Amino acid sequence: MGQPSSRTAAIREKAQKRDGGAEAMLADLLRDLFRIEARDLAINHDQYSLNSLNGFFEADGKPYFFKFHQEENEEEMSGEYYRADILAKAGLPVDQPLMMSTLPGEQILVYRRRRDPRFSDVLRALDELHDEEMARQAVDAERRLNETVLSVYLKTLHPVAPKQVAKEPVHRLFYDRLVTAPDGTYPGGRLASFYVGKAFELPGVTLSWDALSKAHFVINGIQYRNTLGELFDAAHERLNPAHLADNGGVTAHGDAHNANVWFEKQQGGASLSFFDPAFAGEHIPTLLAEVKTTFHNILAHPYWLYDPALAEQKFNATASYENGRLFADFDWTLSPVRAALLKTKAEAMWKPLLAALKQRGMLPSDWRKVVRLGLFLCPTLVMNLRAGATSHNPTSSLIGLSVAMMVGSEPEESEDLITRFLAAIDPEG
Repeated sequence: MGQPSSRTAAIREKAQKRDGGAEAMLADLLRDLFRIEARDLAINHDQYSLNSLNGFFEADGKPYFFKFHQEENEEEMSGEYYRADILAKAGLPVDQPLMMSTLPGEQILVYRRRRDPRFSDVLRALDELHDEEMARQAVDAERRLNETVLSVYLKTLHPVAPKQVAKEPVHRLFYDRLVTAPDGTYPGGRLASFYVGKAFELPGVTLSWDALSKAHFVINGIQYRNTLGELFDAAHERLNPAHLADNGGVTAHGDAHNANVWFEKQQGGASLSFFDPAFAGEHIPTLLAEVKTTFHNILAHPYWLYDPALAEQKFNATASYENGRLFADFDWTLSPVRAALLKTKAEAMWKPLLAALKQRGMLPSDWRKVVRLGLFLCPTLVMNLRAGATSHNPTSSLIGLSVAMMVGSEPEESEDLITRFLAAIDPEG
């Protein structure tokens, strides 16, 4: 590992030590950027901060919340973080920052501190202890948010040129994690550093990357058509920004996972609003706009992505390898609230959005492939799924790699959760 290439990278790295050094560095950054003296600065060490840092401080007697997102090699990448005004102008419910820096390596947003929970925390509690009334409020709030976001998508949907698409920062969540900047070497980026050439300890078997990447998965008795290696190769080809102008562009948040969404209780219900628009844009490929929220708010739960130690306690998982096939068996499934959210996402967002694309002649014939590949890159490249590399263990690693396969590949014969979801949103269905 070389030296961090930016102040935010250095702060993120230092924060892992939890020795107070990161807070001092952050206070210096805030002083340099905004001419404020941050006091009582506290960094949140929560499971959702996979590529970001957030927390609280006071300045001039007022309470604030800060957040920044930091990517590898961000200085070499095109585009601009934090175009917060884009979403508000389009009519999306979004918290506007009080202070903002978009300087490369020093990109940070400061908000007034809210006492509302993040939607991720509300749903995490429902995963643990299902409450019918609270789940109803959560799903209703999600439906209303989807209806609002859909109206903005339909209003802003327009033909785009490859050059416009290529400038969008949302690709840092997908294509840019497959390659090494600035030359675009493939396999590179997180794909190379996380997986290529590594050993994978699964419950019952340890495989090399060469064997794992070429294995055909058989998950709970269902065999899948593609291998992990084939899916990464397909994503490198199809999700190349130069190839994504065929489905039009929309104004979108781009990274609206529920740790970037406030849950505000109101009379008889709740409302949701966004913050941290690090990847917002006006020409985001339409088929990518809802991928992150679909995966990270629904299919990443319960537990396996963000709470791997809990997943190991709560789920049984076994793996075996024979004649080029990886047999994965486990009892993980969506919790009731996540299943309800998937149904809502299909009905209130994906189906009408795809219908609009079809009506306007912007729906590519391989739309399923584009959606699947986007979903596939969400778990595999947001963090290292290899057991022992970070927080994952053999059980959560097997579940994670299997869920990635389920979203990325068609089954050979039978149907599964994702084929049913895609059938439900098919505008010709």
